[in-house]
Formats: sequence, C-alpha cells, structure tokens
Amino acid sequence: MSKRNRQPTDGDDASSAAERDVQDAPEPTAPTAPSATEATSAEEPTATDLELEIAEQRDKYLRLAAEYDNFRKRTSKERGESWSRAQAELVTRLLDALDDLSRFAHFDPATTDPMTLHKGIELVDQKVIKALTAAGLEIVNPVDQTFDPTQHEAVSTEAALSAEDDHMVAKVFQSGYRFNGQLLRPARVVVKQWNG
Repeated sequence: MSKRNRQPTDGDDASSAAERDVQDAPEPTAPTAPSATEATSAEEPTATDLELEIAEQRDKYLRLAAEYDNFRKRTSKERGESWSRAQAELVTRLLDALDDLSRFAHFDPATTDPMTLHKGIELVDQKVIKALTAAGLEIVNPVDQTFDPTQHEAVSTEAALSAEDDHMVAKVFQSGYRFNGQLLRPARVVVKQWNG
C-alpha cells in the first residue's frame, strides 16, 4: 500500500498524519526570472518607437528652424522700416530750410540787394543747424580747448606764446560733428606748440 492510499488507523495520531501530508505534497518551485531576451525586449523600445521619436524630434527641429528664420526676416524688415522712418523724419525737419533755399535760388540778382541775400542765407544756415541739432547733431568747434586726437585732426601748428598754451587749439579750419555721441567727422584744427 502506498503512502497516499494508506488510511490512518486508530493508533496513528494526528501529528503523524500531518507529517505524511507534508511529505506527499509536491515541492513548490521558486519564481523564475525572465530570460535575458525577454528582459531586454520589455525594456528596450522597438525600432518603430525609435523611428517615431526621431520623426518627432526632427519635426520639432524643423519648426524651430522655421520660426527662427521668420524671426530673422521680420527683424530685418523692421530694422529697414525703422531706418526709413528715421530718414523721413530728418528730411521732414529740413523741408522748411529747403523751401527757403529754393526761394533764394530764384531771386533776380539784378534786383536783389547783396546784403539781403547774405542775411537770407544766414537765416537758412541757422534753420538747418537748428533742425539737425534737434535731431541729435552736435558741432565740434574746439577753439581754445586742449587738443584731443580722438576728436580733432591737426592740420598744422603755430607757435604758442606761453607754456600754458601748449597743445591748445588755435583755429578751426573745418568743424567736426558728433551725432548722438558718435563722432561723424573730427574737427580739423591748428594746434599751438610751445618751443620754450
């Protein structure tokens, strides 16, 4: 008679029956880890997943490149429009002076007094200077100032009467100009030089 089919008798106690049941039970198996190929296939994306991700990143890149190109074109266009508006504003400031010059150009010299013509030209000159000064132009006229090679251009020298006058500007041949702090043209000057 096999152990399984054996019936407990009166002489058997309950503990020996429990021992028999434990011995007859099949042994439990430990859970097995997935094989290496199963583990990698679950963790690694498939080729189609990678292709989709690459396509998505490429689309983002192309959109960003297009946005940057549009931004660059827009700012270039706005810069050009701003420059045109600034030039138009400057010309608008000079229109009155241009009208006055036009009037003087059409005077009959036989009937016009030279002093009247001279005064008219002076007024036009003042009007032009006023309009340009309002736009940000500054005239560099450094008579009796210390010579500054970053702002002035020495075209000749003359003798100074004292050591204190050494390197001072004596005369201005041609005025210089600055526009909003930027030097457009240096003043051409005669500089005093002390020879002691």
